[in-house]
Amino acid sequence: MTKPKLDGMLLASTDPERLHAWYAALDPEEDSKVDSYRVLKFGGFHLLIDSREDIGGGNPEPGRMIVNFDVTDVRAIAERLDGMGTRWLAEIEDRDGSLFATAIDPDGNYVQFIQLSEEHRAAM
Repeated sequence: MTKPKLDGMLLASTDPERLHAWYAALDPEEDSKVDSYRVLKFGGFHLLIDSREDIGGGNPEPGRMIVNFDVTDVRAIAERLDGMGTRWLAEIEDRDGSLFATAIDPDGNYVQFIQLSEEHRAAM
């Protein structure tokens, strides 16, 4: 038996088109629609966006699960999201040469962007 592999996550929203537009601005490798799902592929990870009737309009506990993106230019991502009116939990912060920023998506979820320095990447 092979070991489980984390392949993706479902983000449910009362406004899936708005949420899709926000994540699509991150320039996924693939962006498709399968039935009612919007499927965005980032690396080997699939982000599925759909609606559900058992959720509210915003995430009441956004720190419970944070989506992390490994990026090569966090400043370019921040500029693009600023142009969309994105709110930030944490602006770009330099942590010993690596850059971190945490945005709040339209549904209130925390989304962290990490630009690791070559030193930190080598240490991993």
